[in-house]
Amino acid sequence: MDVKKRSLLEIHISVLLFGLTGLFGRYLDMPAVFITLGRVFFASIFLFCFYKLKRADLRLASFWDYLTVAAAGGILAFHWTAFYQSVKVSTVAIAVLTFSTYPIFVTFSEPFLFGEKIKIRDIFFAFLMFAGVLLIVPEFNLSNQMTLGILWGMGSSFSYAVMSLLNRKFAQKYQGGVIALYEQGVATLVLLPILLVARPVVTPMEWGLLILLGIVFTGTAHSLFINGMKNVRAQTAGLIAGLESVYGIAAAALLLGEIPTAGELIGGAVILGTAFLSTWYSSRE
Repeated sequence: MDVKKRSLLEIHISVLLFGLTGLFGRYLDMPAVFITLGRVFFASIFLFCFYKLKRADLRLASFWDYLTVAAAGGILAFHWTAFYQSVKVSTVAIAVLTFSTYPIFVTFSEPFLFGEKIKIRDIFFAFLMFAGVLLIVPEFNLSNQMTLGILWGMGSSFSYAVMSLLNRKFAQKYQGGVIALYEQGVATLVLLPILLVARPVVTPMEWGLLILLGIVFTGTAHSLFINGMKNVRAQTAGLIAGLESVYGIAAAALLLGEIPTAGELIGGAVILGTAFLSTWYSSRE
């Protein structure tokens, strides 16, 4: 297998693993915040050992970089907690589809942070994605669990957009996995105090699932994605990443019996189709 095919395979495997993470919100009978804590704890340990074995330089260049990555770590803690809360109160499909709308927030935030000119086309795509979300909403009533799931999912989406914009500042300076290590380590420290308030009863099976989620579906998946990016264009990787929602919805339907409604399928098609189009246009510039 040549280098490029191997890299493409690594990205596809990583996106498949990312897409399946929503299932853990169903299999783990504990609050979303504890699932997130277990995920970042085991992922950060795995990444630390991985980069230590590679003898990678883990130091950052300045105090400002440490401060910024710490902020991103705090946002990551909220992002995954909101994502799993969305899964808990609604469905995996709702969580992954609303998470896929993060380009909406990136579109309107990126020009202000990086001094770039906002494009009319991007505004159109953002509103098209928002229309997809409206198609998913069953009713504008906070007593509806699906509506609550969408709101939590949008919170997850917004926080991921902010985190991705912060990470863009590091993209040219550090390895992606090193930044992920810091962010997940900070997220662990942010969430640890929750154990002073409550300690869930965790069965041996659930410990195994948390370790699996942290090491395989987070640490390994992230490392595969970063490694694959070495020989694959960012736009191509972005298109493949769009399959994350498809994998998540298909797995939830097969393994959990969560069959999306017609509105969810139509809205999801609008959201994912817009994401693909936006990435495709970006790749041609």
